[in-house]
Amino acid sequence: MNIKAVVAKKKFGQNFLKDETVLYKIIQSMPSNTNKIVEIGPGLGDLTKYLVDVKSVEAFEVDTDLCKILQEKFKKEIDTKRFHLNCGDVLNVWKSSLDGCLIDEPYDLVANLPYYIATNIILKALADPMCKNILVMTQLEVAEKFCADSGEKVFGSLGIITQSVGDAHIVVQVPPTAFEPPPKIDSAVFLIQKKKDRSDKIFEDMLRVAFTQPRKTLMKNLSSKYKKVKLLEVFEELNLALTIRPHQVNTKDYHQLYNKIK
Repeated sequence: MNIKAVVAKKKFGQNFLKDETVLYKIIQSMPSNTNKIVEIGPGLGDLTKYLVDVKSVEAFEVDTDLCKILQEKFKKEIDTKRFHLNCGDVLNVWKSSLDGCLIDEPYDLVANLPYYIATNIILKALADPMCKNILVMTQLEVAEKFCADSGEKVFGSLGIITQSVGDAHIVVQVPPTAFEPPPKIDSAVFLIQKKKDRSDKIFEDMLRVAFTQPRKTLMKNLSSKYKKVKLLEVFEELNLALTIRPHQVNTKDYHQLYNKIK
């Protein structure tokens, strides 16, 4: 199949990253270690061609047309086991995994993720014991949520989950012109360096309640599920104002709150 004739498919959220400066920045920002690389949604292989020069790559591509292109383009790397391509939905692989691991060895996720499933993929990777670092491109809005700190308006459950497992920061913002076809929104590359795995689903259930209505007070949101008498006692103990809003409370206090009301 002629690469020039490939048309991006909306159903797979395809926008092919073409800007060499951004591609180089991603490679520069990769953590220095011996972990394998997992790439999700390699597309036409624009990032892949740089990744295979650094380490061996395990890739997952859902588009069968692109799989044919990748198999042809990276035939040499496939033969030398530098590149292994899985054709299919990566979320199904995680779903069928008994231990929650995408592959059976330590890896770093390095990818320009399809926007429509980016958040889901990152949350899966945060829970995957074999995933050690996450260096990905998403829409800017999603990147900001994962990298947000308390007090910022976009700080919410994604920022708290991330801070609970490691450190995150935005590496570079990327304009629509870096892609073919250009998306309608800005993007960003960000890095999450994990120190432990995402595991406490009940804590995350509490976060969902806490941020049900972000403009309401944290007390009002939590009162919809937890006893107000207990909440008043805990708020006083943690020195949290009754008027405080969900985005104004830091991650440490959320964990303390959870431990006292669960």
